[in-house]
Amino acid sequence: MRVSAHKPATRGRRTVARHGELSSPHPVSLILKVIGVVLAVVMVSGAGVAAYAAYDLTSGLTEDAIALEGQDAVPPDIGAIEGGVNLFLAGTDACEPEYADLFGDRCTGADAGGELNDVNMLVHISDEPRRVTVVSFPRDLMVSIPECTREDGSTSAAMDYQPLNTAFTVGGLNCVVKTISQLSGMNIPFAAKVTWGGVIEITDAIGGVEVCLASGIKDPYTGIDWPAGNREISGMDALQFLRTRHGVGDGSDLGRIANQQQYMSRLARKLISDEVLADPATLYRLATTAVDNVTPSQSLTNPLTLVQIALAVKNVPFDEIVFAQYPVAEDPWDANKVVPDEAAADELWSALAANEPVELSGEIGSNGGVVAGDDTEADAGDTEATATPTPEATGEATAAPTEETIELPSSITGSTAAQSTCSNGNLRGSD
Repeated sequence: MRVSAHKPATRGRRTVARHGELSSPHPVSLILKVIGVVLAVVMVSGAGVAAYAAYDLTSGLTEDAIALEGQDAVPPDIGAIEGGVNLFLAGTDACEPEYADLFGDRCTGADAGGELNDVNMLVHISDEPRRVTVVSFPRDLMVSIPECTREDGSTSAAMDYQPLNTAFTVGGLNCVVKTISQLSGMNIPFAAKVTWGGVIEITDAIGGVEVCLASGIKDPYTGIDWPAGNREISGMDALQFLRTRHGVGDGSDLGRIANQQQYMSRLARKLISDEVLADPATLYRLATTAVDNVTPSQSLTNPLTLVQIALAVKNVPFDEIVFAQYPVAEDPWDANKVVPDEAAADELWSALAANEPVELSGEIGSNGGVVAGDDTEADAGDTEATATPTPEATGEATAAPTEETIELPSSITGSTAAQSTCSNGNLRGSD
């Protein structure tokens, strides 16, 4: 299925377009995927924070922390949360003064003061044995938005049949979380958001991520004109790569999500590499940058909670870190929108609730956004430094292994962190 695009507007080659022009920027304007960055950063930073004066680093998190309504209270130990831990990450297109001049019309027009949640990711960390499932929701997914309490204490009215990326405008991060909780039926006690500028700052702190282009990408909306091959990207280049839609696959928003999943997978490998984890200066810089650029829920302001989340995922094998796209169907009333495939989604939510491992049977990416790479990675977490001790070695009892792996419907596309994928650029056959 292809989500059709609006006609391009005249703009500079290095500016970010407003979502109306690009039809939506799941990644498009929204920072996107960036949030993939945040996800990994929050987790690794958690460990870093523990090593480097956690309380000093996280003291700044509380000032703008967001209260979440309608979610269960968080126990002192995340291990006490039955059914696994859920963390929501939102990427928004705020026009921050330091970066507004980079985003052209988006930050100079009448709607420059608005802010949309164009990137939406639910991270599920299972009960023991730990597994991670990251579910990406298209920004143009038509959903019901519940009544929400805004940061100023006022209440927004419930609405039916609205694009998911309007939830932040309606009621802030709390409203986005409440909407996803209603859609998935899952309790979501933790959340965070990051902006365009945050993506730039965080990717710079990481020192760049190497991505793979199976074919070249040329996209006048983002200014990308890159040949096929491996490419190290950071800062503004990383943001533009995450938000490019016209340059990959069939030009749809869904194809872009697949391209972003490639970035997240390679980011995960970078974060557990010696280049980051074995370098105190890089780790500290990463931790402080994440703290400065992430707006958390109040439940995420406790440094011990961050450390617990980091420890819960640090030994998860890469083949058990699954990046999945929420299943959708074309909206019968608007070709630029999509609607939930509830039957397929129910199978995903049921498997996660039952603590069953999931296996993707669909394509590695939706709408041709990526193709398989040549070097599927061995489990990058399977090293002496990060290997999980066996029960025999520790003498500790562990949960009984699950009885079966649940094969998800083919309409749920995605990949694991162990799989190598490459961007399916629009210069196929012309490089």
